[in-house]
Amino acid sequence: MASSSILSLCATNIPSSFSNNTNSSFLSKPSQVFLHGRRSQSFNVSCNANNNSSEHEKNNVDDVVDRRNVLLGLGGLYSATNLAPLATAAPSPSPDFKSCSTTTITGGPAVKYTCCPPPLPKDTSTIPFYEFPPMNKLRMRSPAHLVDEEYIAKYNLAISRMKALDKTEPDKPLGFKQQANIHCAYCNGAYNIGGKELQVHNSWLFFPFHRWYLYFYERILGKLIDHPTFALPYWNWDNPKGMRLPPMFDREGTSLYDERRNPQVRNGTVMDLGTFGDTVDTTQLLLQTNNLILMYHQMVSNAPCPLLFFGGRYVLGTNIEAPGTIEKIPHIPVHIWTGTVRDVNAPKGKPKYGEDMGNFYSAGLDPVFYCHHGNVDRMWNEWKTLGGKRTDLVTEPDLMNSEFFFYDENKKPYLVKVGDCLDTKKMGYDYVKSPTPWRDFKPNKNYSSGKLDTSSVPPASKIFPIFKLDVNTSFSLDRPASLRTQVEKDNKEEILTFSYIKYDSREYIRFDVYLNADKNVKPEDLNQTEYAESYTSLPHTHKPGDDDHVSTATLQLAITELLKENGLEKEDKIVVTLVPRKGGEGLAIGCVEIALVDC
Repeated sequence: MASSSILSLCATNIPSSFSNNTNSSFLSKPSQVFLHGRRSQSFNVSCNANNNSSEHEKNNVDDVVDRRNVLLGLGGLYSATNLAPLATAAPSPSPDFKSCSTTTITGGPAVKYTCCPPPLPKDTSTIPFYEFPPMNKLRMRSPAHLVDEEYIAKYNLAISRMKALDKTEPDKPLGFKQQANIHCAYCNGAYNIGGKELQVHNSWLFFPFHRWYLYFYERILGKLIDHPTFALPYWNWDNPKGMRLPPMFDREGTSLYDERRNPQVRNGTVMDLGTFGDTVDTTQLLLQTNNLILMYHQMVSNAPCPLLFFGGRYVLGTNIEAPGTIEKIPHIPVHIWTGTVRDVNAPKGKPKYGEDMGNFYSAGLDPVFYCHHGNVDRMWNEWKTLGGKRTDLVTEPDLMNSEFFFYDENKKPYLVKVGDCLDTKKMGYDYVKSPTPWRDFKPNKNYSSGKLDTSSVPPASKIFPIFKLDVNTSFSLDRPASLRTQVEKDNKEEILTFSYIKYDSREYIRFDVYLNADKNVKPEDLNQTEYAESYTSLPHTHKPGDDDHVSTATLQLAITELLKENGLEKEDKIVVTLVPRKGGEGLAIGCVEIALVDC
């Protein structure tokens, strides 16, 4: 039984210049190549992430010799025994409402408006906490592709009346644009607390923020049409019958139509839940199969632990991103697939930088955004039915006591807490049941010819840090233990962690991770046991004046099931392969390790 020293690579094998060497001019190290990489054009979805870390934190980031000291200061170190950072995350209080700032489009100009909320009460300290009103009947959210014409008419009417408020009540909180600005503000750095940016993406705040957001949005729509049990639909993209843009959103001239969507989404085109901005030449059947396999990975095999599903702990102002499985895929790819593509050479009057669903600051301007996040929210409910340790993080007061600010349907301001949104039925809504075929779509094909000889590829210590992931790269990696019993596997998950993922935040990023993959592996077919997961990221900017455009992330993969399916449980070492799919020229990875983790 072999063991590896935790943090051995991440603590001792990173040169001090690494954090500054992330641009595309740096050469990658030699690697074992099993596939031919493919270049692809850039796609833009932006989120303005102001980096307000202290000077001490910035110096720590620059000095990456001692990873432990660096990430203790930033709250990003994941220990060998827990998926939590060693630094204590404090609850996120309500934002500083006086800190609104201008939004900047990635690679483009400043947005002509701010994401600031409407005028607030003079004394914001008196804003009360929200209490759920009495209810006689649950609001039931239905699959968008199954709703009838009567529902579609009500939905269109509600959205049209919300849009009308943009003209009649532009400074009030219930208008369509004001509601869209909520997402812009919480994503694009408009809110600050003590000079540090509040960000609700790439951490455990992602699910609860969007749940509360849709809750009030839905109640506002119901109020506008005098329908107290009106419920939003959900885009059922985890079911083959819902893997298209719901038809009611593709009717020109209606309130649900958005002309700034990508034309590819029209006319019943099957979507790609793993898209990275390029058209993939494949069959409809293979695309739907890949979608279901991705859902299996993100809901089942890759998410046995709460912090893998929800995302990492949030430390206010941190610049280390740790999104959960569903936030990475399919949440991000659906934004990419639906929104307009970045084209800085577009003719005058046409979007140049990606708009609406294609850009976080404007995503709420497309009505389908709320339908998309309805299904993201539904995944939270579905995940908790899968068993094991898949439960809410009720023992984490730093999360449960985090707060957000919203207006209700009566224009009254309220504060809400994460701990109050764990049960949708208590909130007054639920989801109409829909088949979840992805539960049974575990990959069942092996493309590799057998167990790879780990001596045929360089050890990880010779490969990392990778300064430019622009070619397919294979390496061997020690495991902390082999031949684990079922009890040991139930107690601790084996986690493959990539730390110091640094990339050009102006570009869309994706790379795939494989175990035991040889040249026979086919990236276009995800029905293969060798495929582990993909890392994806949406472009986002820093505050005005920051020119480095570098973001830092951590990727953690649960590999216990994957090792079993590939016959690797007895092995002391395994072969890991990274396949860049988008933006690899500007992507670097500091270190890699495997640890046994208590969920």
